[in-house]
Amino acid sequence: MSARSGAGGSAHALSSVAILQLPLERYAAVLHEDQLEELRAGVARAQSAFNGRVVWNISSTAHGGGVAEMLTTLLAYARGAGVDARWQVIGATPEFFTVTKRIHNRLHGFPGDGGALGDAERAIYEHALAASGEALGDLIGDEDIVILHDPQTAGLAPALKARGVHVIWRCHVGVDDPNALVRDTWSFLERYVRDANAAVFSRATFVWSGLDAAHVAVITPSLDAFDPKNQSLDHAVASAILGAAGICSGAADAPAAFVRRDGSAAVVARRASMVQDDPLRAGTPYVLQVSRWDTLKDHAGVVSGFAEHIAPHSDVHLVCAGPDVDGVSDDPEGASVLRELVALRDGLPPAIRSRVHLAVLPMDDPQENGAMVNALQRAASVVVQKSIAEGFGLTVAEAMWKARPVAASRIGGIQDQIEDGRNGLLLDEPRDLATFGIAELARAARERVRGRFLVPRSLLDYIRLLEAVAPS
Repeated sequence: MSARSGAGGSAHALSSVAILQLPLERYAAVLHEDQLEELRAGVARAQSAFNGRVVWNISSTAHGGGVAEMLTTLLAYARGAGVDARWQVIGATPEFFTVTKRIHNRLHGFPGDGGALGDAERAIYEHALAASGEALGDLIGDEDIVILHDPQTAGLAPALKARGVHVIWRCHVGVDDPNALVRDTWSFLERYVRDANAAVFSRATFVWSGLDAAHVAVITPSLDAFDPKNQSLDHAVASAILGAAGICSGAADAPAAFVRRDGSAAVVARRASMVQDDPLRAGTPYVLQVSRWDTLKDHAGVVSGFAEHIAPHSDVHLVCAGPDVDGVSDDPEGASVLRELVALRDGLPPAIRSRVHLAVLPMDDPQENGAMVNALQRAASVVVQKSIAEGFGLTVAEAMWKARPVAASRIGGIQDQIEDGRNGLLLDEPRDLATFGIAELARAARERVRGRFLVPRSLLDYIRLLEAVAPS
């Protein structure tokens, strides 16, 4: 196997993502003492076990969606802990992403575009990954470890395993009760996944049947308390950010400031694209959902539920926010979902439509985007996540960390975050505004995240997994 210093394949086959180095010791201000001691012991083990080895992370995009966000910070802290973590993004065609979006939908139990997963789709999938696999093979050293993220990269496992590489496949999607579509899609991917040394899922009920339990791990996703999306913002600054982004009018007279991951100061300058009758006035109570424009996030259900169950009984507004669809390269359906949502909003009675705001947030600067999301969540009266399928739903943990009242669907990994009635509400159907009187639950929500869903917990889980898969 060639040394990792090689150039590695053609420019389009693989691209490197720059990773910061962030100090884990900053979490001394956030974690309880026993958590901090456990973290320091894990870091010491990792520095010894992985000295001279690279942990490669491979994904299909570096921007947009929870996986890219988690990798951005998790790998930065891994580097800060002395682990040589690197990140590569595969090159692929639109046809490839059409197939992988179909896989994504089917893994959640939904037909998506209704297309098949047969020999033709397998040929598209494998052909698109071939160049990336060859380029990756030229980079990896003999003792390195490769973590492949989600179905888009699973097809790389056989070639890497044949080279003697330690391979982990990390699946960020899943369902509690798989139907025939889910199982059929497992069959499509299984030949690749079985070549990995270990498979990682976000919750135990997501683990595929037939996999060797000895080679399966469960690691919940996590958020970074210091990221622009989650760092502390006082009310005036949050209001100023919403004003600078064009989301609210009459915002506070304060700098629209946030701190970048590298510690430098920045201000929000770009503006969201708003679909609305009139601007949302600063201080107006609103219900918020933030997510990608994806059918499985059920924006249509949020708008319809608001129009039918909330708007007639209160003067609260609704904000649905998501990324600019041109900024999420591996999701070809985002634009059509957004168009359908705009049409649904346009058809509402004027008195209700005037209280529904769609915010399309710019992705030119992901950290600025994160600051906008942070401000939106902190200013919201209630945060909802009405997904119809969800691998984890990190926006729930984000809102809980900010001590916001949260109401979300009783599905997938959301159930691992919210303890119904203790730190939020798990919903089966849309309910009226009385359901959202849950502010007293918000304080407990922050402690729930501190204990289970911050970066240090994920980092320790990965250290244990790597020690088991590729002992020094």
